Amino acid sequence: MANNNSLARFILPTLIISGIAVGGLGVFGIGPAAGWLIGLTSDDSDDTLPGPQVKRGPLVISVIQRGNLSARNSDIVRNELEGRTTILTLVPEGSRVQAGDVIAELDVSSTEDRRVQQEIAVQNAEAAWVKAQQELEIQESQNFSDLERAKRNLRFAEDDLGKYLNGDYPQDLASANEAIALAKEELQQAQDTLKYSEGLYEEGFLTRTEYERDRLAAQRREIELDKANRALVLLNDYDRPRKEETFLADIEETKRELDRVGLQATARLVDYQANVKSSLARLELERSNLNKIVDQLSKATVRAPVDGLVVYARERSRWGSGDPIAEGTEVRERQELVTIPREGGMIVEASLHESVIKKVQAGQKASIRVDAIPGQTFTGTVDFVSLLPDSTNFWANPNQRLFETRILVDEATIEMRPGMSCEVEILVDSMIDVLQVPVQAVFRSGSRTVCFVDTQSGPEEVEVETGRDNDRWVEVKSGLTDGQTVLLSPPAGFKLEPPIAAGPPQGMPESTGNRSGDLSRPSNTSDPSNLNRTPGSDQKSTGSSGYPGSGGRPDGGGKK
Repeated sequence: MANNNSLARFILPTLIISGIAVGGLGVFGIGPAAGWLIGLTSDDSDDTLPGPQVKRGPLVISVIQRGNLSARNSDIVRNELEGRTTILTLVPEGSRVQAGDVIAELDVSSTEDRRVQQEIAVQNAEAAWVKAQQELEIQESQNFSDLERAKRNLRFAEDDLGKYLNGDYPQDLASANEAIALAKEELQQAQDTLKYSEGLYEEGFLTRTEYERDRLAAQRREIELDKANRALVLLNDYDRPRKEETFLADIEETKRELDRVGLQATARLVDYQANVKSSLARLELERSNLNKIVDQLSKATVRAPVDGLVVYARERSRWGSGDPIAEGTEVRERQELVTIPREGGMIVEASLHESVIKKVQAGQKASIRVDAIPGQTFTGTVDFVSLLPDSTNFWANPNQRLFETRILVDEATIEMRPGMSCEVEILVDSMIDVLQVPVQAVFRSGSRTVCFVDTQSGPEEVEVETGRDNDRWVEVKSGLTDGQTVLLSPPAGFKLEPPIAAGPPQGMPESTGNRSGDLSRPSNTSDPSNLNRTPGSDQKSTGSSGYPGSGGRPDGGGKK
């Protein structure tokens, strides 16, 4: 993390002029970039907007864009079930998991039905294979197991009776007596407190509310003592006789069950001899099918391959990045479910408009402000700029071309999480000492670039030659001098000439993005000059947010 020293000298005057620009331009009610409007006359406003002085100082040229944090290295977890299935359970996004932890459970109800059917088929095949050799032995073993189980049930029923008479009932009885003793003690304590409170109440040291509270507490203890006494009566007169009789009846029933099992064991021997029809070859085939189904069922439980944080996958489509996966979402085979970032730093993923892509190159420095970590600025380096525009964005807006860009965060912190929103400012250039004015003070009149200087004799039109700009301040190469005061709107009675459609005239500032409210420009957003970006564009380079003076942020927060 580091503060950008070159930006520090430029942020304060930027915020000051941004406030002047936004406040003054509200007079027109047509948006902040009023300096670019064509056809504005004295009839459009009663007052001329005053402006700041021409100043000389540093000018930082940068590109600002919104983006999202992402892990530099991550493991991708995919759905390995055949066909399509539904996510039943899913750990919350951002959960920290260890290797082997369950991430998701997939719906395999249909596969489970197939498994049950296949197990039955395997059992039938096994029965056919061993029919001749082990039929009698198996049935005898089953008969023995049934008889032993019936004997155990009888023994357990007898043990249950002894356990109640010698264990549960004495314990319940002791608990009831203890509850009575405790209720008596609490009642005595409540009565003592009430007696003491009566004296204090009569002497005026207690309010009636406090006295009534102690009286109710004593009554409550009396009721609890009565309940404890009634519980003891119910235990001795009703619960104990009923449970004892129930346990005795269970013993008699298990004795009869033992007799029935002995008779059924002999009868089932003939039935089992007639149920098996498959061969050894059939058995091997059914086992192979069963193993395949069991393998599929094991993949229904998705586990984390490594330690890390869970980040939901988002399907990319022609309409852009889709919704993340969620419980109830249908997924296909090999579809990405989640990613688990590894250690190794963070990156910012952003999309730059074609009008500023030529300014950004790998290796350029950037400052990063994460929304979830306010008050801190991190440094980064441009790592990758796509050579081709994002094809998925074309379907959402055919007139817009965005290029994927990655910025490496130099010093990632533990507070950073994948998916966090952030603002990245890529530093294109930094001029040390240049003459500059706010971009709202520069106007396009026909083929000329002009400013209006406030003089003692009144506003004066001055043709200027401008250079680069950063959406707030524009370099003035000639036409103005340091200390002059410029206006943010044309003076009363002045009408700007219609612009020339062939492109920006000589000396117009090179735009780094669109200015909302630039009504004098065409609406073709594919123009590489980016002087005709339409209002509301999602591009946020310097001057591309559609909110001049707000630092490329729709909330007007500006740079911090």
